Amino acid sequence: MGEPVSASRRGRRPAGQDARADILAAAREEFVERGYEASSLRSVARRAGVDPGTVRHWFPDKARLLTATLGVIEIEPAVVVQKVAEGPVETLGERLVEAVLGLWDYDGGATVRVVMPAVIGDAELRALLPQFIGAAILAPVVRALGVPDAPLRTALMASQLAGLMMTRFLIPVEPLASLPPAEVAALAGPTLQRYLTGDLAPGRAAGA
Repeated sequence: MGEPVSASRRGRRPAGQDARADILAAAREEFVERGYEASSLRSVARRAGVDPGTVRHWFPDKARLLTATLGVIEIEPAVVVQKVAEGPVETLGERLVEAVLGLWDYDGGATVRVVMPAVIGDAELRALLPQFIGAAILAPVVRALGVPDAPLRTALMASQLAGLMMTRFLIPVEPLASLPPAEVAALAGPTLQRYLTGDLAPGRAAGA
């Protein structure tokens, strides 16, 4: 991820590869020290000693900047989940499974197998991951559900998706690992849907 970069930089740098590396190093420091929610593209720019426009040249939003800091460049999970959450809540579970698996399937899961162990092995990045998941991945689903226990429901949903990611990419379990995303979605989607809109426990209604 690069060596830490001092917060006392001065001057302005052009939007070249050196500036991009400086931005990523500064972003890591900013996210670790202030947290994902409190950080901004402008605060990262100040720390990196560049103009905010230079940060936006490489990273159009904060979610994209953090995923790059985590080592994920081409994939935008926050954008995918936001789009999926805009559809009907009644079919959200199946859509989420298909979208998330399809997102990481593009390279046969190679990105997951490289990035996730690296993130889990880095204490600072590991601490950032829950913040990003909560703010960028789960928050759109929480808003879509619009019920008091939405945070619990989305956490249960995330646990199911994490299990699918594990058994599909990190520790492949056949035949699940080789099924098309749409087929996995049809099989696992109803379980996610129960977490999202069904009864969580006997006598507990949705939104209770």
